Amino acid sequence: MELAGAITIFLGIYLSCLLVISTWRKHSRYKNLPPGPTPLPLIGNFLQIKMGDTLKSLERLRDQYGPVFTVYFGSKPIVVLCGHEAVKEALVDQAEEFSGRGAMPTVEKNFQGHGVVFANGERWRQLRRFSLTVLRNFGMGKRSIEERIREEAQYLLEAFRNTKAEPFDPTYFLSRAVSNVICSIVFGNRFDYEDKEFLSLLQMMNESFREISTPWSQFYDMYSSFLKYFPGPHTKIYHILEDMRKFIAKRVKQNQATLDSSSPRDFIDCFLIQMEKEKQNPASEFNIKNLELTTLNLFFAGTETVSSTLRYGFLLLMKHPDVLGKLQEEIEQVIGRNRTPAIEDRSQMPYTDAVIHEIQRVSDLIPMDVPHRVTRDTQFRGYTIPEGTEIYPMLSSVLHDPSKFQNPQSFNPGNFLTEQGRFRKNEAFVPFSSGKRICLGEALARMELFLFLTTILQRFALTPLQPPEQIDTTPQESGFAKIPPFYQLRMVPC
Repeated sequence: MELAGAITIFLGIYLSCLLVISTWRKHSRYKNLPPGPTPLPLIGNFLQIKMGDTLKSLERLRDQYGPVFTVYFGSKPIVVLCGHEAVKEALVDQAEEFSGRGAMPTVEKNFQGHGVVFANGERWRQLRRFSLTVLRNFGMGKRSIEERIREEAQYLLEAFRNTKAEPFDPTYFLSRAVSNVICSIVFGNRFDYEDKEFLSLLQMMNESFREISTPWSQFYDMYSSFLKYFPGPHTKIYHILEDMRKFIAKRVKQNQATLDSSSPRDFIDCFLIQMEKEKQNPASEFNIKNLELTTLNLFFAGTETVSSTLRYGFLLLMKHPDVLGKLQEEIEQVIGRNRTPAIEDRSQMPYTDAVIHEIQRVSDLIPMDVPHRVTRDTQFRGYTIPEGTEIYPMLSSVLHDPSKFQNPQSFNPGNFLTEQGRFRKNEAFVPFSSGKRICLGEALARMELFLFLTTILQRFALTPLQPPEQIDTTPQESGFAKIPPFYQLRMVPC
């Protein structure tokens, strides 16, 4: 018994020493990080981060510690960047150092560092370069994609006409139309709006987008190192995304069986052809796993971001009928009623362009960006950020930077207009992020927002079910994404 007691005491002292040495080594490595609240063992800055309100918690810490500070999620340090200047200095001026992708534990089990969005290093470079090339070849920013969007917009108008000016929720109307554009690129075809498999996919996508923005998901992302061993909503996200991956896997097999290398039909075909070209290259990242997960990245991002922005846009325009009136007046003057809108009209419609930019700024869809990571030991503003440290570029703080926008909490298209009414760019407009990790679908998204919005407002009046002053634009969820609230409206033909 005495021996057993002595062994127990020895092991306790030994483990304590290991913990002290490990903590000392860790803190010596991070000794020159930016300032921040003192972390507690194991739980880090749990007391300073309000569960379900990570964004506002970090904004409060910025007021105390300045635009660049460090917080600990458990034992993991996170360097937070706030405001236009700090984010630009990192993502643009030191683009290579800040180009790594940080972890998103809620989806890590699905992606495991694969797919263009969550890849790092050479894998990311190969997949991004290839994805951009294919998207350009399929007409991203060119007329062929414009024609697909204009065609899809007509299907959407027909769906709105079928509501017969009765109240309805626009969520799936918009997601079906927007998704069909990216579907035509990645799958080579659009889906009928009543296709049950298509509707099921959109419901899964909408649900997963909400789930990864809930308070639980924010909590899980901070403390996944031990929460991953317990059941919870994070397992639901995994199964939703896995079902979507299985749908894509089925499409990949269909393409493999009917592939004509001389005439690729879609993104999947192009990837399969590249796989064959590089099958003897041991360093190639062109494999089935990256094909399925990059396609899932494109399908998901190409659907939820634009459809959610349009949904927020409708709500903001109904709340600000004066803006909606001016917008429809410009559409009437420049385009009229006898032809459909075209992307070349945008240069003649500064007010419309300004309104779309302001919708994106105020909707603030991905407020904390997808996490970044420094790719090597990095000197930044006199601090030393060790390789692998995760970075949170707070895009919301840039889009609401008072040095770049007047009354940044208010909806005001004047933020993007000169006194003469011409469109004015603003370098703090970063809804697509910036630097090397900027959204690779930016050009496609900008085209969709312009063409869908002008086509709809050319033919319909957005009619709210309550007075404008009673319209609530508070997000349904505010975590990874700001999810617009559910609402109904009437589409009344003009």
